[in-house]
Amino acid sequence: MKTVNEVSRITGVSVRTLHHYDSIGLLKPANVTEAGYRLYDDEALERLQQILLFRELEFPLKDIRAILESPQFDRGRALEQQIALLELKKEHIENLLDLARGIKLLGVNHMDFSAFDTRKLDQYAAEAKAAYGQTKEYQEFLEKTKDRTGADNRQLTLRMMALFTEFGGLRHLPPDAPEVQAQVEKLQGFINEHFYSCSDEILHWLAQGYAGGGEMNANIDRAGGEGTGEFVFQAVKAHCGK
Repeated sequence: MKTVNEVSRITGVSVRTLHHYDSIGLLKPANVTEAGYRLYDDEALERLQQILLFRELEFPLKDIRAILESPQFDRGRALEQQIALLELKKEHIENLLDLARGIKLLGVNHMDFSAFDTRKLDQYAAEAKAAYGQTKEYQEFLEKTKDRTGADNRQLTLRMMALFTEFGGLRHLPPDAPEVQAQVEKLQGFINEHFYSCSDEILHWLAQGYAGGGEMNANIDRAGGEGTGEFVFQAVKAHCGK
């Protein structure tokens, strides 16, 4: 675990900015001490890397948060898009350098404005953003979350984690037990109400992340006990008949 000051020192992101990211729900610390100090684990730092790459590409914070929390978000695919965008940005900067050198060599009468053309970069960035906005679920998510404050998001996170704590208390039962299946329906209803229409297909996709070994898996296991993420995944599989 690293303190907010340590994260600021190794990343160059100011403490104030990290506090802001927390307040808008973009980057939550893994834990907060009784004294109120934010602590960040490796999963939080990985998310910060994603955020900073998107920021280098001049994505607005609200777009970054929407992309990272989109049901369609895939970290590997996002990284490929970021690499492609950075290569386009590199090409654009190199063109500007060539133009500047040309002006220095030939004087101000060297009237070439092609280096300022960012249409290819802008188009690819728009396509990358649109890849996460093509589903009705994503649009519904944007609509339901547009007016929420950081406090609202923290409260919803606590309520959702409470559902996983309840799952943890059911781990002595088989995943297809009626009590467990009722809890799956409760989770699905919570997502329906507060985020987007959660079909069985989407629920199954989400549940893979609950047991996938990432940040969400770790948070669920903290809430319900070791193995809760995998248990929820098996319960969802039973619910969806997969």
